[in-house]
Amino acid sequence: MLAVRKMGPGATPFSVEEVDRPEPAAGEARVAVFGAGMCGTDLHILDGDYAANAPVTLGHEVAGRVDAVGTARDETWLGRRVALETAVTCGICEWCRTGKPMLCPERRSIGSGLDGGFASHIVVPVRNLHPLPDNVDERAAAVSEPLACVCNALLDPPAVNAGDRVVVIGAGAIGIIAAQVARAQGGQVTLVGTASDAGRMALAAELGLDTASVDDEASRADMERAAATRSFNVVVECAGARAAAEWGIALVRPGGRYVQMGLSGDVTVSMTNLVLNEVSVRTGMASSPASWWRAMRLLEAGLVQLGPLVTDVLPLRQWAKAIDQMRRREGIKNVLDPRLE
Repeated sequence: MLAVRKMGPGATPFSVEEVDRPEPAAGEARVAVFGAGMCGTDLHILDGDYAANAPVTLGHEVAGRVDAVGTARDETWLGRRVALETAVTCGICEWCRTGKPMLCPERRSIGSGLDGGFASHIVVPVRNLHPLPDNVDERAAAVSEPLACVCNALLDPPAVNAGDRVVVIGAGAIGIIAAQVARAQGGQVTLVGTASDAGRMALAAELGLDTASVDDEASRADMERAAATRSFNVVVECAGARAAAEWGIALVRPGGRYVQMGLSGDVTVSMTNLVLNEVSVRTGMASSPASWWRAMRLLEAGLVQLGPLVTDVLPLRQWAKAIDQMRRREGIKNVLDPRLE
C-alpha cells in the first residue's frame, strides 16, 4: 500500500512510499482508512520541531472502517465505522488505570511514534477504537480527534458552566471546535481572531458563533471594557502565542478559569495576575477515553459541526499541497483520503 512517511530525523521531507499492508495481532484491529486530517503537528514533524520515530507513517487524526481483527472475540468490530484514539499505551500503569492514558510513561502516538493513518490501512489496539454515530459523515469523522482533545481540556472536569461568558482566542480548527463545545455547555461564547482570519471567522459566524477581531480597535476596546467589569468567566487560548496568552490572562475575571490549549514552541507569561486574581489554570494534552465518549455524544446530538471545517479532501500524493495551504493559513483543515488517486 502507499503511505506518506517521514524517513529520517530532523527536517527530513515526507515521501510517498510503498509499504506492506499491516496485519492485526491478538487484541488489535485493522482499519481501512477513509480519511485522515492534516494537523499542525504534522507540520512540526516535517520541520523537525516535533519528535518522530522515523521511518514512520504520518497521520494521527484518523477515521475508517474495521476490516480485520486479530482474534475471533473482536469480530463484532468488523465493518464498523470508527475513529481512532491516538495514544498506544501500556494499559496497566496508574495513568492508564485512572483514564489518563495520554500521560502513560510508555505512551506512543500513531503518526509519530507508530505508523499512522496517511495510508490505506492502519493497525491499532482494539481499545483505541471509538464507534462513529450514524449521523457523522466521513469528512467530519476524519477530524473528530481534535474534538476529543478539546473535550479533554474543557469537559473533564467542566471548565465551562451554563451562563458563563467565554472568550476563545484563536480561529483555527481547535478554536472553532472549542467555541462550539463551550456553547454546547451553555456558555455565551465570543471567538476572537485576527484580520488574517477573515475567512475562518466568516465560517464561524455561519456556525452561529459570535466573533470579534483583535485587530479591530472598536471590538478590542469593547472586550477590554467588558473585562474591566469582570464579565469573562472563562478564557480559552487556542492560538499558542505569547501575546494571545497575555491578553487572555488580562481578560479573565478574578476567580475565573483560564484554559491553555494552543502550543507553538515555548509560550512564557507572567504568573503575577493569575496568582493575584486567583485564576484557575487548566491545560489539555491530547485525549482520553472519556473525552472520546463525550466527543461522540456531541456529534451524535448535532451540537458540534466538524464537516464545514474541512477545506479540501486530497489524495495521499498531494500531501505537499495540504502542507503548503497550512503554511499560508489557507482554509482550516485538509483531509487526506487514500482511496483517491
